[in-house]
Amino acid sequence: MDAERLIAAGRRALAECRAALDVVAEAWQTQALAQAIGSQLAVRGPQELRGEARGLSEAGGRGGGLTDGCVLRTGGPRAAQLTEVADPRRALTALGTLLGEVGMALVGVACATDEEGLYWQCIEAIDAADESSDRVRAMLRRLSLHEPVRDRTRDRGIAPGRGDPAEPTASPP
Repeated sequence: MDAERLIAAGRRALAECRAALDVVAEAWQTQALAQAIGSQLAVRGPQELRGEARGLSEAGGRGGGLTDGCVLRTGGPRAAQLTEVADPRRALTALGTLLGEVGMALVGVACATDEEGLYWQCIEAIDAADESSDRVRAMLRRLSLHEPVRDRTRDRGIAPGRGDPAEPTASPP
């Protein structure tokens, strides 16, 4: 399944959460999805994203809180269904939105609970979502920086990374 469809499913699931533990479970589902998207882009994504994508995969994996209870609550890891990231920009933008929504939902749960264990689960999940969000923003910035070059080379029929013979390679003295 495409990343955007899985992210949309995650947003719907988060919106439907009625219990605090369901929000925490969806937070870990989102981290697993961030890890899977990062892994996918590290291997098959645009060259300029591969290093940052590995970082996103590692950040998503550090969430590590997808416990058996969370898996049972949510029907298994949604990220396991990921088959492709067809449009990296759109997928990363949607993932960034989902991570932000997860962070806000977790803050709400953390503020409302009197249970210390749940509070600390939320804090850990907030930190993980924040780190993944930082990685997603960095990847989107990198895409924006490289997009004009990619567009010029595509418009001129130049293979990416080969340079444009019509443009000087060094600055004049």
